[in-house]
Amino acid sequence: MSLFQNAQFELSVADPAGLPVPSGLEIAFAGRSNAGKSSAINTLAGHTRLAFVSKTPGRTQLINFFRLRDGSALVDLPGYGYAEVPEKVRIKWQGLLERYLRTRANLAGMVLIMDARHPLKPLDRQMLDWFSPGGRPVHVLLTKADKLTRSEAARTLAEVRDGLSAWGGQVSCQLFSSLKKTGREEVERVVAGWLGIAPTARRADAGTVDKRKPPAKGEVARG
Repeated sequence: MSLFQNAQFELSVADPAGLPVPSGLEIAFAGRSNAGKSSAINTLAGHTRLAFVSKTPGRTQLINFFRLRDGSALVDLPGYGYAEVPEKVRIKWQGLLERYLRTRANLAGMVLIMDARHPLKPLDRQMLDWFSPGGRPVHVLLTKADKLTRSEAARTLAEVRDGLSAWGGQVSCQLFSSLKKTGREEVERVVAGWLGIAPTARRADAGTVDKRKPPAKGEVARG
């Protein structure tokens, strides 16, 4: 069974003071608004509306916690970089993100979502610069890979991996498509490693694991 399957919504947090007492390891999902973060979470969980998919970027202003079967949690962070969000709201969201990402003791790593057609934008790089000093791993999902031809996808993956080398071996990268549902097994393998789940306890799927590291900062909105 999938690591993310049967994830259950637990709570939403709008203020740092509302963060729950740590219970089990947590995997943060972050990314620019409209990069496909909510769709990726829904695909991984095998659920069409576990994470809200908005046609209006910047709608989600909360940190949402989803409990997984093994007791760990998937933590959906507000998206960043949506210019039309008022400055006052952006500052509030950024404070919430910074408090969580900098101080959460049980945060095992971050899955950073980037649109495969527009990867490593300035705010993505800023996020990597900001998060990586903590030493936690980062796994980049290049979403919407179905929008690229096979050769374009391969070239993009190679270019992004080369670009990520600036952050050392703690940042890994892969292609992902919510529409085609491709790349799920690789994400699960990487995250299972962060959670200390033995590969033998999981189904044997094809894919590769590229070990590298954590990330990042930015303004805030939703993906």
